[in-house]
Amino acid sequence: MEDKRIVELYWERSEQAIAESERKYGTYCHYIANNILSNNEDAQECVNDTWLGAWHAMPPHKPIKLAAFLGKITRNLALNRRERTMAEKRGGGEIPLVLDELAECVPDTASADLTEEIALRQALNAFLRALPEETMIIFLQRYFYCASVRDIAKSRAISENRIKVTLHRARNKLKLFLEKEGIVL
Repeated sequence: MEDKRIVELYWERSEQAIAESERKYGTYCHYIANNILSNNEDAQECVNDTWLGAWHAMPPHKPIKLAAFLGKITRNLALNRRERTMAEKRGGGEIPLVLDELAECVPDTASADLTEEIALRQALNAFLRALPEETMIIFLQRYFYCASVRDIAKSRAISENRIKVTLHRARNKLKLFLEKEGIVL
């Protein structure tokens, strides 16, 4: 079923929207959640919560790219669950590493106002569009999907060292790009 029709089903408040979302994007959303949580049961709960989140978000939202919309909901749910879990047991994992890597080049938006957040989002999107395709994919796998360097290297069939170098160079370029755009770190 086409995404447009699935969105229409959400707007019509048809439960078929959830079934179609699960069928078409269940594996994709599970991949995102499992990369962040490293636990199949928790990942599945996040995926189930994604459908509920989509149900509550549509209407009023009418996403153009349903995969990105559902992926973002899943990612946010998984990050929130991970934060709660980490607060309870203070463990390790990819999330702290990813956040540490990005801290050197992306400003903290906790104290930013809406205008600053929008400017940062637009700058990040422009930066990603300007990257070579392979670099953009590697960057997104690491910093959006929170995939490990090892998993990225496997999926791209290149060495872990090359992934690390690519990410390091991309972060340096991002830092310079954001400074050039007037976004203070």
